[in-house]
Amino acid sequence: MFGAIARWFRAVGYLLTGRIDSARRVIDSDPHVLRAKYDHIIREKVGQIHIYKQAVAGLIAQQEQKIAKVKMLTEEVGQLERLKAGALAKAKQTVERLQAAGKSKEEIHANEDYKKCLAAYNDFSSTLAEKQDHITENEKDIAGYAKTIGDHKVQLQQLLRDVEKLKAESSEAVADVITSKQEKDIADLLSGIANDRSSEELQKMRQLRQELKAEARISKELAGTDAKAQEAEFLDYARKSASSSEFDALVGLAEKGEAAPKAQVTEKGTALPE
Repeated sequence: MFGAIARWFRAVGYLLTGRIDSARRVIDSDPHVLRAKYDHIIREKVGQIHIYKQAVAGLIAQQEQKIAKVKMLTEEVGQLERLKAGALAKAKQTVERLQAAGKSKEEIHANEDYKKCLAAYNDFSSTLAEKQDHITENEKDIAGYAKTIGDHKVQLQQLLRDVEKLKAESSEAVADVITSKQEKDIADLLSGIANDRSSEELQKMRQLRQELKAEARISKELAGTDAKAQEAEFLDYARKSASSSEFDALVGLAEKGEAAPKAQVTEKGTALPE
């Protein structure tokens, strides 16, 4: 029993699903619905492209920051090179002065001015090496950004081309659907499958015509004009019949015992025999 109930529910589900699919197919085949769906897909893709552009713009901003940093580090390296050269020049001047004074190498190394020049030179050298390493790292990052941004730009161009293709496909799809429906309607009409609306309209007009004629006939009968027309028809027949009998009598074709009818003369002329 439970199995039969379950099968019944499945059958109902299949029936509803089939009807829903059929109705959806009819709706989807409408040109306006088709156009709206294409427009929705195009809007979604354009929105995704916009987000993509923002991400690429972020990469470009980071690349520009790296370039600006390299430029700044390069300027600092130049300044350090000049400071290093200055410390070295001052150290040489100090050594020459001390050597002229007869100082030994040990005494020169112990001299306060020499120590300051040496410390400055070493500090400038270490800072210079550090900044040069930073420049190298940033230049690698810039090269990586350039490659990544280039790839993304190519992808963006492809996406934009896809959107343009979708726009063209939308117009073509709507035109195809309209043309196909028209061709189907014509083919169904020729094969007698379709419901001929023109025949239906003709049938309605013919029926209306019959109804109007019937209403006119009823109106005539109610007004008495139909009875008067019948009376006029009977009188006309009587006049024609009397005229024929009178003519037969005059030419000798009347039956024996049948006298020729006498004509009556009126103001308007000879009247019909009585």
